[in-house]
Amino acid sequence: MSEADNAGFDGAGFDGAGSARATLDKRRGDIVAMFDRVATRYDLANDVLSLGQDRAWRRQVVLDVAAGTGTSSEPFAQRGATVIPTDLSFGMLLVGKQRRPDLSFVAADALELPYAAASFDAVTISFGLRNVEDTAAALSEMRRVIKPGGTLVVCEFSTPTWEPFRTLYSNYLVAALPRVASLVSSNPAAYEYLAESIQAWPDQQGLATMIEKSGWRDVEWRNLSGGIVALHRARP
Repeated sequence: MSEADNAGFDGAGFDGAGSARATLDKRRGDIVAMFDRVATRYDLANDVLSLGQDRAWRRQVVLDVAAGTGTSSEPFAQRGATVIPTDLSFGMLLVGKQRRPDLSFVAADALELPYAAASFDAVTISFGLRNVEDTAAALSEMRRVIKPGGTLVVCEFSTPTWEPFRTLYSNYLVAALPRVASLVSSNPAAYEYLAESIQAWPDQQGLATMIEKSGWRDVEWRNLSGGIVALHRARP
């Protein structure tokens, strides 16, 4: 167990009701505790907040990093792949194991993966790269464990390509998302962090450049839902 597993919310933000949430400093202890708190209703909240598109996005994207409750891992298993869902949050892993007992969940940090070099044919991370403490280090670590000729797929929130819609979406993140989350999530304050982290995240080209600087090649992306989400693919 890493020190992050025992960490509290030192320095984290608090909403008016006293609920702890992570900040954009993205310290591991804060992120772990935040996701532990929302694990029970995480899948429901994601389905509602993404207007039902969350599971479809994940299916388009086997080491599954930041797998949470295993929603992103399940399609691989259904297609006969051997998938290893890996996440830092014990709360997420416990809920995932209860719901998907057939999957082999592993508790691990994306910055220190407990796997040998060149041991996976593909590495995926869905809506999780944005939350790691050191994005470049995580990308390098994922490159370490992938086999030559393998594929990295990053499914992450991005920037809508149509400017009028981009403005509407930004307003939704700031105003509507926290209100909707208050109805379906066990810790609405966590979704304030979600909105802030999406707005602070680089656009499609920015993430592609970040991936390239971490040693990956042949980086390309595909926009989903008008650019709300983008799938980035790369090879080691």
